[in-house]
Amino acid sequence: MPSSPSYHQPNAPDSPEDSDSESDLEIELQELGPATTPSPQRPRRSREGQRTERERRGQIPLRNLRMGGLRGLGGRRKGYGELGPAHGGEGEDLHELLYDAEDPGASTRDSGASLGNFEDDAPLLHPLTTGRHRGQESVISRLGSKMRLPSFLSTASRPATPTEGPELEQEQDDPTATRTVLVGQVQALRFPANAVSNAKYTPWSFLPITLYTEFSFFFNLYYLMVALSQIIPALRVGYLSTYIAPLAFVVSVVLGKEALDDIARRRRDAEANSEGYAVLRFKSAPEHGVRTGRSGSQSMHAPRGMRRGWDRRSEERLSEIPEEDETVDSGIAGRPTASYFETITKSRDIKVGDILKLGKDQRVPADVIILKSYTNDSAVLNPYQEGDDLSAQEPEGVSDDPTNPASGPPAKMSTATEVEGSGNVTPTENMLSADGGGIGESFIRTDQLDGETDWKLRLASPLTQSLETSEFTRLRIVAGKPDKKVNEFIGTIELLSKPLHSHGPRAGRGEGRPSRNGGSLVPRDEGEMVTLKSTPLTVDNTAWANTVIASNCTTLAVVVYTGSQTRQALSTSPSRSKVGLLEYEINSLTKILFILTLAISVTLVALKGIESTSSRKWYVSIMRFLVLFSTIIPISLRVNLDMGKTVYAWFIERDDGIKGTVVRTSTIPEELGRVEYLLSDKTGTLTQNEMDLRKIHVGTVSYANEAMDEVSSYVRQGFSIPSSGANQPSASTPSASAYSALTAANNPSAHVRTRREIGSRVRDVVLALALCHNVTPTLEDDNGNSVITYQASSPDEIAIVKWTESVGLRLVHRDRKGMTLQSVSTGLVVARVRILDVFPFTSEGKRMGVIIQFVESSESSATPIEEAGEIWFYQKGADTVMASIVAANDWLDEETANMAREGLRTLVVGRKKLSLQRYREFASNYKQASLSLVGREAGMAKAVGQYLECDLELLGVTGVEDKLQKDVKPSLELLRNAGIKIWMLTGDKVETARCVAVSAKLVARGQYVHTIAKLKRKDLAEDSLNFLRSKTDACLLIDGESLSLFLTHYRDSFISLAVLLPAVIACRCSPNQKAEIAKLIRAYTKKRICCIGDGGNDVSMIQAADVGVGIVGKEGRQASLAADFSIDQFCHLTKLLVWHGRNSYKRSAKLAQFVIHRGLIISVCQTMFSIASSFEPIALYKNWLLVGYATVYTMFPVFSLVLDKDVDEGLANLYPELYKELTEGRSLSYRTFFVWVFISIYQGGMIQGLSQILVDVQGPKMVSVSFTVLVINELIMVALEITTWHPVMIFTLIGTALLYLGTIPFLGEYFDLAFIISVGFWWRVLAILAISLVPPYAVKLIRRTLKPPSYRKVRGI
Repeated sequence: MPSSPSYHQPNAPDSPEDSDSESDLEIELQELGPATTPSPQRPRRSREGQRTERERRGQIPLRNLRMGGLRGLGGRRKGYGELGPAHGGEGEDLHELLYDAEDPGASTRDSGASLGNFEDDAPLLHPLTTGRHRGQESVISRLGSKMRLPSFLSTASRPATPTEGPELEQEQDDPTATRTVLVGQVQALRFPANAVSNAKYTPWSFLPITLYTEFSFFFNLYYLMVALSQIIPALRVGYLSTYIAPLAFVVSVVLGKEALDDIARRRRDAEANSEGYAVLRFKSAPEHGVRTGRSGSQSMHAPRGMRRGWDRRSEERLSEIPEEDETVDSGIAGRPTASYFETITKSRDIKVGDILKLGKDQRVPADVIILKSYTNDSAVLNPYQEGDDLSAQEPEGVSDDPTNPASGPPAKMSTATEVEGSGNVTPTENMLSADGGGIGESFIRTDQLDGETDWKLRLASPLTQSLETSEFTRLRIVAGKPDKKVNEFIGTIELLSKPLHSHGPRAGRGEGRPSRNGGSLVPRDEGEMVTLKSTPLTVDNTAWANTVIASNCTTLAVVVYTGSQTRQALSTSPSRSKVGLLEYEINSLTKILFILTLAISVTLVALKGIESTSSRKWYVSIMRFLVLFSTIIPISLRVNLDMGKTVYAWFIERDDGIKGTVVRTSTIPEELGRVEYLLSDKTGTLTQNEMDLRKIHVGTVSYANEAMDEVSSYVRQGFSIPSSGANQPSASTPSASAYSALTAANNPSAHVRTRREIGSRVRDVVLALALCHNVTPTLEDDNGNSVITYQASSPDEIAIVKWTESVGLRLVHRDRKGMTLQSVSTGLVVARVRILDVFPFTSEGKRMGVIIQFVESSESSATPIEEAGEIWFYQKGADTVMASIVAANDWLDEETANMAREGLRTLVVGRKKLSLQRYREFASNYKQASLSLVGREAGMAKAVGQYLECDLELLGVTGVEDKLQKDVKPSLELLRNAGIKIWMLTGDKVETARCVAVSAKLVARGQYVHTIAKLKRKDLAEDSLNFLRSKTDACLLIDGESLSLFLTHYRDSFISLAVLLPAVIACRCSPNQKAEIAKLIRAYTKKRICCIGDGGNDVSMIQAADVGVGIVGKEGRQASLAADFSIDQFCHLTKLLVWHGRNSYKRSAKLAQFVIHRGLIISVCQTMFSIASSFEPIALYKNWLLVGYATVYTMFPVFSLVLDKDVDEGLANLYPELYKELTEGRSLSYRTFFVWVFISIYQGGMIQGLSQILVDVQGPKMVSVSFTVLVINELIMVALEITTWHPVMIFTLIGTALLYLGTIPFLGEYFDLAFIISVGFWWRVLAILAISLVPPYAVKLIRRTLKPPSYRKVRGI
């Protein structure tokens, strides 16, 4: 094989001394690929010999290697489907330089193990791999004998592979180190299980965490101390069960509730983890004596007779080994290494090294490297099937070099249907991607991962795309350590040789195969595998977990990261136990009650005197008083609140207005009524991620809605002229007669445009939109009918191509070489073009362009470029960049501003005709710039700007709408009126976020939007802050890069200013940035934060929020599973907050106050009794009376308050301003608390004091009057506080009263039953009740009259 020509960088040194320098911009061929350490039997070459050989080989620019795989030097002029192979000349030479092993011993060095942390100008391989560092080889050898080193640092050439069998013991992997993955095999290390887990607890952590959480609340801890005190006889004031049982019941209810919630999470996780995936399983081919790609004892042993036969043939076979690295390019290297079959494996059972078979719209369960991609059918409609003009053959091909258009025939697609893969031809081996190229392509959707709406193009490595599936077990991948960066990946994939299988006496004694370059033999032991080829891997070869395959193709991919080590998991915060603000407020109030209890106890003991009596010490008396007054801090408070939350969750899930809503965390429904900041995702949350072209403007005429029918009419007329043969121009050529009229119309001195001229303009715009894109049509089966669908990296482009089809111009064929357009009305081909160059869209350039050459007839498709049709440059892009590219005009700025105000995403379309000479000049300059090592990007951009992007003819402006979710606009308006500040956090582009914010009315009409993007300097950041301080009514639009700068250097200043703005839009946000913003707002403002999203990239934000709401997305339920509340649509959020949030908070606040009132009033009665009993700590109500009062006699009426509502749903939606009062916490505050404390003291004092005065200080008569008044007083207080009556409330009040009266005959142990049936008992009860109830109710009526609450105002009461 002839040696490849040397590549030199400009001004490269010629002397051997200079070429030996370790330049960061050049790399030696010996350092390129894997090279094994020389065997001891092999004599080392002298340093002079090595230097001479390095001079002969030449050097390769490092940046060319980093373009990824086989990307040719002219790759920037290729379409999105031609990122791999380089064609012709220098590209082939580079191909050989990358893959030929110059050194015969260069076979097993791991070229990728040191790629984990490359800087831009770092050498590709570690310096230890070069010959000039031989002095360190002994050290590396010694280390390699004691630890597992990457193969390029080890003297052993065998890959470290585990032993098969159940006895295999795997070591745990080190997540901080690079990993070697053996494709399709068992791994030597043990990696995390591929299981999704949103559970908060494990079986071992459940009790410790939940008990700690429960007793971290003061009133639970207080009651635990009280219950434990009853073990001490001196402190016991009643039955031990009186205090232990309520506490145990409360803790059991709470723990059971947490357990049920977590079990439900685990069930949902199990459902996601049980999703089935097709996995390829490999086995060796024993009939050929061939093992899998594993080494050592991993082979599947053949029968003994066959093994003996193999032993006899081993010596002869050692000298007859074929040159595998030459035959592997054709996909067959002798006999197959293994056969394979498909199995369906659950997601949780997928392991590192497994090969997945993924199809369209299938979620990727783990981080994978794409090995091969092939279409399921022809995928592309044959453009030569309909009409008279469709019989010609496809052109032979289009060269990357404009001077050599026919570089070879297009790739053919097989229709093989075999499934078993033991060397036979299968679809996996033959079928190619939709564009017919040799490199597998797959589009993936990443909106569930990073929030970006654009589809991403992913490529299979050329090494694996051309490899038979049965040979995949010979692949080895070296990948970096697990990382959360979704846009970065560095790795290497290696193709190993087939292992030798000699069992004879000569095996492993120095024999080997000759090098393909001649020279000495490569020693190969039995089972030894050497590296034949190695190619780099980039993020373009990956598909991360939670992305979705969007292409109509089958993708084979190998798993490299699983479970907690995937990008998705590393970007997700761990779930946490959430506690509502109401819980903290009640906890604070119980501390006040404890101080009150302690003060009363000490006061009573002090009044009696601290001298110790014969019965007990003074501190014992204080402790007994604390136990007696423990009802002031009622243990039933937590039970009532938790049961109330269960009722609220039941109401939410059974609301027909928000069907599908699921309460996953039932401990925080009150938080829905306290939200002040709403952080929302964009894609899939506010929008449907479905684009629709709504408007088009062609200069003086704008078309939208029904006017699109007129556009269809123009297109029908413009493309109705059939092609008349090869010698006449087609009607689709822009230089037809209509174009001449249009050119005249553009002259300032021309007359007013006629209808024909406008029609010509419309025709040209539609043609430009049908050609200027990166869309590929595919065929899909829809209920037995073949339907054309479109694939592209951007939904905008799909929307535009669909629109051109709707107006009469259909894209029926697209590959790397050309496109074919068909008239919808006639079914005839109206345009064939040859693609010469494609300039893809970038976030920096904000535009995309294409150079095409019209092919006038099917017979001239394969003609050279000199003899083909016109050459045109089409370009479309954002108005901000296109305004300076198109020719001068007076309407572009105005029309784009009008569309932007409507929330449409504008694209400006232009074109330019190129002569053959000018195109050749451009191609020459562009190629020369692409070969430059210094200033390459600037040189290429200069060539494009000089020859193409100047004085483009402005054709028109399109307005594309990103369809919003149902009722998003009114929902956002209602939430804003409710006092909720809305932030939109998205991973999408700045322009997209701005358009959605305007269309969703997140930004008010005429509101100034202050944009901060790509900010890198601290002084500019400070200037932006100063500007915002002077304009706090503006909306802030900021990208992730600038946001990171602010959070790093101006965290407090930025957040203090941002929380004051009416709206904030953050773009290009990573999942961690979203979570950080939520935590920052919560920490700074101490307000309640609600986060809502639908994708896996929103999980961290949702879990960081006080209230996390997940929307069930189209592609996944990750956000829904991790959220506290799951809804189906964004508009359901308004009812969840404004109605259910209001009711939950108001009801819980009233319930808590009544429970506290119920406990405090009985404690006041106990205090009065103790004072009358000479300050002795004697119980007033013992045993059952104490327990019955807090349970059967008052619990149900008090708990029925969870059914109360102050306003109905219609008024809550009509007056969202009512929600603002909830955020201020007025329903349960220190003011309302002390009001209820005073009411309790007054009523308790009146009840016990009057009972002692009217009856007796002690005795069963007094107890019967006091307790009866106490129960009836509580029932009447509940009735007075009810705003809206419910039948259940009436039933509980009447039922409880009758229940009490019915149990009085059984209370003879505590009551004087004879006194109860007397008139004296009842008049005393009525008198005390009147004195207890009338004054508080009178004060309440007076206050309502003077200052009525808001809900009474809107109800008109």
